Amino acid sequence: MNPAEILQLDRVVHERVRLAIMSMLAASPDLSFTELRDALGLTDGNLLSHVRTLQEAGYLAVTKSYQEARPLTTLALTRAGRDAFAAHIERLAAIVRRAMPG
Repeated sequence: MNPAEILQLDRVVHERVRLAIMSMLAASPDLSFTELRDALGLTDGNLLSHVRTLQEAGYLAVTKSYQEARPLTTLALTRAGRDAFAAHIERLAAIVRRAMPG
């Protein structure tokens, strides 16, 4: 195994909670802030911190609107986010393939 492969992993994506956020959003066109928070068992502040990191990297789009007169924050992966997630998963798969005997 080449340790340089592991060092090439995108640290923004690789962090456990951000990887979970991106995994959920990769499987859905968008999710509300509360759906993600509840599914991942996070506090508002913890999720917000990770959302900001992903947004600053250009991986996440945040849309604020109203639904039945209540504020609604919706999150979705950007094209760059989908590409970064796919590349990350492919790098992880390649590392696993090379580490497996046979």
